[in-house]
Amino acid sequence: MSMMKAVVIEHFGGPEVLVYKTIPKPIPEQHHVVIKVKAFGLNHAEMHMRKGEWDEWNPISGLECVGIVDACPGGEIPVGSKVAAVMGGMGRNRPGSYGEFVSVPASNVIQLETSLPWEQLAALPEVYCTASTCLFTILGLQRGETLLIRGATSTIGQAALKLAANAGVIVTATSRSKDRFDFLKSIGANDVRVESSALTQHFKPNEDQDYRFDKTLNLIGNRVLLESISLTRPGGRMLQAGWLGGLEPIPEFNPMIQMEPGVHFSLFHSKVLGSPDFPLSGVGLQDIVRKIENGEFDAKPTHVFEYGDIHNAHRILDSGKAGGKIVVRH
Repeated sequence: MSMMKAVVIEHFGGPEVLVYKTIPKPIPEQHHVVIKVKAFGLNHAEMHMRKGEWDEWNPISGLECVGIVDACPGGEIPVGSKVAAVMGGMGRNRPGSYGEFVSVPASNVIQLETSLPWEQLAALPEVYCTASTCLFTILGLQRGETLLIRGATSTIGQAALKLAANAGVIVTATSRSKDRFDFLKSIGANDVRVESSALTQHFKPNEDQDYRFDKTLNLIGNRVLLESISLTRPGGRMLQAGWLGGLEPIPEFNPMIQMEPGVHFSLFHSKVLGSPDFPLSGVGLQDIVRKIENGEFDAKPTHVFEYGDIHNAHRILDSGKAGGKIVVRH
C-alpha cells in the first residue's frame, strides 16, 4: 500500500490541533482524479471546520488545490496534466487537499495550461471560480453596467472587483476601513464607500441620477440583505454569496412587506461548484489565468507558507488580517 503525508485535524481547537501523519494514499476510482498536490489556498471555512463550527468536515481539510494528475482511471484528464481542483466534497465528505495526494471527482477538476508558479495558481480556484460564477452566471453582468460589491476587501470581493473592472463594469465597493479605500481603487473600484448597515444614506437620489445599481453582490450577509435589495434598481439583480457579517437570520422577516418589488434576488454557495447546475466549464478559469499571465490584473497571494508551516498559516487565517489569499505550497 502506498503511503503519503497529510495534515489531520485530531480534535477541534486552534491551529495546534493540526498534526502531520502518514496515511494511505488515495486509491484511484472511476470518474475521479488523483492529484499530486503542489499548493493549496486556505479558506475561512477550514478555520471553522478545525474549530468544530461547520456542519460538514473531514479530518483531512482543504477545499481546493493545484497540482499534477497522478491517476485518472476514466481518462477524463491525461496523467501528468497541470490541474486546479475545487470543492467536490473535498474537506467535507471526503479527504481534502491538506494531503500530499487528493482524489477529486473529475467534474471538479480543471485542466490548465500555464506558466504561473504553483503558489500563484493556488490563489485562484475557489475565489475566482466563485466570483466568476456570481458575476457572470448568476448576476449576468454586462459591460457598462453598475455594480455594488459589499465586502470588497474579502478574497471573494477582491476577485469579483478585479473581474468586473476587467469586464468594463462600473464598480462601487465597500469596506469597513477607509484605510483600504486606495487599495480598492487601485484594483478597479470607481468609487468606494464605508460599509455600514445604513449604506443607503450615503447615496443621495436626485432628479438626474438614480442612485440604485444594476447589480449588487452582497458578501456581508443577512444583516444587510434587505438594504442591498433596496440599493438595486427594479429589474436588477441582487446576489447574496457571503456571510462576513454573521449568520443571524433576519428577525420577523416578512418579504411581502420588507422587500422592494421588482428586484431579482438569488443566493450562491461555492460548495455547488462543479455540480450539474454549476459546471466548472462555465467558469472560464483558463481565460482568467491567461489574463493574469498577460498582466491584465494581479492575483498573487498575500501570504505563502511551506507545507511544514501549516500552524503559522492557520494563525494568519485566524487573525483575520491576511488582507488576501493565504497559500501553502509543497
